Amino acid sequence: MLTAPTYRSVEGAYLALLRLASTNFEQRIDARGNAAREVTGVSFRLLDPRQRLPYLKARKANPVFQYAEALWYLAGRRDLEMIGYYAPSMRAGSADGVTLGGSAYGHTLFTPADGDTVAPFDRALDLLRTGLDSKRAYVPVFSARELEDRDNLDVACLAGLHLMERGGRLHMVCHMRANDLDCGLLSDVFSFTMIQEYASIQLGLELGPYTHTIGSAHVNDRNAERVKTVLHEADVRPNPLSFPVTSMPASTGPEVLERVLEHEEALRTNTESYSAKDIADLGIEPYWQQVIVLFEIYRQIVHDQTDAVSPDILDALDPGLRWLVEHRWVACAPTGGVGR
Repeated sequence: MLTAPTYRSVEGAYLALLRLASTNFEQRIDARGNAAREVTGVSFRLLDPRQRLPYLKARKANPVFQYAEALWYLAGRRDLEMIGYYAPSMRAGSADGVTLGGSAYGHTLFTPADGDTVAPFDRALDLLRTGLDSKRAYVPVFSARELEDRDNLDVACLAGLHLMERGGRLHMVCHMRANDLDCGLLSDVFSFTMIQEYASIQLGLELGPYTHTIGSAHVNDRNAERVKTVLHEADVRPNPLSFPVTSMPASTGPEVLERVLEHEEALRTNTESYSAKDIADLGIEPYWQQVIVLFEIYRQIVHDQTDAVSPDILDALDPGLRWLVEHRWVACAPTGGVGR
């Protein structure tokens, strides 16, 4: 018997939690001026964590930011130079204007702590390589030290990730101290399931279920109208959209991520521009080519100040990603940042 509601994709979980917090909320809260409706102690499970993208016109999910954030985490980075390009609003959480603190989950997971030579995430993987059925591969992210400064604007929402090998599959349980259900949940699940899939490849395991648990699950009042529109769309559409999903290539490791990030930086800094043929000739797996196509699309929007993405680039996208791009940037007009 499963202990958490199970969904085919993140979209189903997202809609269910929005309905819960909108109509059956437990209390109203107003933390730091953010009035919200809240439920506590909720969870859900995705049997196929690759189903990490929602297809809702009213929500306009942003695959450019989602892949950028996932790569930023996997690279163990904390700099605003990269992530601030895709989401300028994140700059508000920085104490020094250069780096992020608690929300730079990847830095905590993939960078060795002071005095150590092994990253916490790598240590967890080493444990799973030698200890089948282990329950100890838990990687904490939130630190009690973050609460010492009452004015800290960037306290980690992610408490930690729990990795478990069961029956040849890698399960992961994510523990969140808090989740903004409309703005943060989709990006968090996208990135964490990418991390889970990456870990499964390093361990040579099949991808198992992903479970997401939340202490404070809330919808901010300022987003209430959008939430209402999203739920109405879900209620009246004939059938949910579904697109084929692909698996992260078995060749994916630190070297592959480094190559993808080299192309990301070249496009972000506008030192390169790619046609679809250029990307196809880069010598990397088609899975990661799709991500570079997304970054080229955003380069055109930001740097070329174009009102239309190049047709060859748009045509190079898989159907699901193309649908998301077309419904987020109808005219592909320049913006100040794509945000979450």
